[in-house]
Amino acid sequence: MLLENKQVAIVGGGPGGLTLARLLQLKGVDVKVYERDFNKDARVQGGTLDLHFQSGLKALEDAGLMDAFKVNYRPGAGKGRIVDEHAKIFYDEHNQVSDEDFSNEWFRPEIDRGPLRDILLHSLQSDTVVWDSQFVAMSKPGDAWKLEFKNGTTAIADIVIGADGANSKIRSFITPVKPFYTGVIIVEGSVYNAETMAPSMHQLLKGGKIYAFGAEKYLHVSSKGDGSLVFYICTKEDENRVQTSGIDFSDKRQVLAWLKKEFREWDNVWLELFENAGLPLIPRPQYCMPFDRSWSTLPNLTMLGDAAHLMPPSGSGVNMAMLDALELSECLTGNDFEDIPAAIAAYEKEMQTRAAKEAQESLEMTQWMLAEGALAKMVQMLSQIQD
Repeated sequence: MLLENKQVAIVGGGPGGLTLARLLQLKGVDVKVYERDFNKDARVQGGTLDLHFQSGLKALEDAGLMDAFKVNYRPGAGKGRIVDEHAKIFYDEHNQVSDEDFSNEWFRPEIDRGPLRDILLHSLQSDTVVWDSQFVAMSKPGDAWKLEFKNGTTAIADIVIGADGANSKIRSFITPVKPFYTGVIIVEGSVYNAETMAPSMHQLLKGGKIYAFGAEKYLHVSSKGDGSLVFYICTKEDENRVQTSGIDFSDKRQVLAWLKKEFREWDNVWLELFENAGLPLIPRPQYCMPFDRSWSTLPNLTMLGDAAHLMPPSGSGVNMAMLDALELSECLTGNDFEDIPAAIAAYEKEMQTRAAKEAQESLEMTQWMLAEGALAKMVQMLSQIQD
């Protein structure tokens, strides 16, 4: 095996990095995951994820984790309602009979990020994840890499895989290409104990999702298994709008004033979300890697997920990261390649081709969802999926 007697370092403990670690350990590979979080409970994990048949679910199947997934996924959580700015329902998946069939390629079961991460963490050897290891630098004194972390520790690895997300620091060691701004900012917020704090929204959600369109803005709301809800405000803004606006997103008075102005055409029913959200809200300018980007393969360094192919959210991000992990593990532990550089090159070629197509589609989706006629287009799209 190509990785026999090799030490593999994965930088980043998100779904992609943890999936890769699990798959490599199943083949007997010596692997460590270096994660910046102080421990597994340092951050509240975000909203829900839907896993796809040929990517996220396929990776879990190969990782031997489907039974654990089936125990933790949330039946019915993917059902959505399409509404306008007045919360009028135009399409309701709750009126349709759902088919919870894992052999159906169109079934996309939902799971919260926290439980998915727990499944992956519990599948690893106890010392696999090295917490409080924020990557700061890397050098190559010989054939191996020396990694340096903010806490002052270092590590040596024969192969390094960047799974460190949108703001990847590993990326710059592989390519000078930088993501471009898409013209869209997403502001994320959460309401805890939603049934009590936001009863109207809780009722409208029905344990699923809300897709709300109006005045060339988009609001997405998802329920979580812990009784909270997560919302994402999508709006077209200049790249530096957050910095130049002077808004303190931890100040409720400022946040409400901004939201009331931005959503002045929307019904007051939505204020229930904004008034009861935990603070701070988190503004996230959206970036995308150029569609035609590529790089020369390095002999013992590569990346996956958002580090490799950052794009606006389209429902495919985590699935692509997990598929990257599956394909990279197959290339590195199979018998199809004569050496590690050849295995990495084959993985990167396939990954880049897939990512370019997905990035273009996600960017197009981002644009039409914030344009006139978005609600009708969304209804048509979901109707076709159901048919």
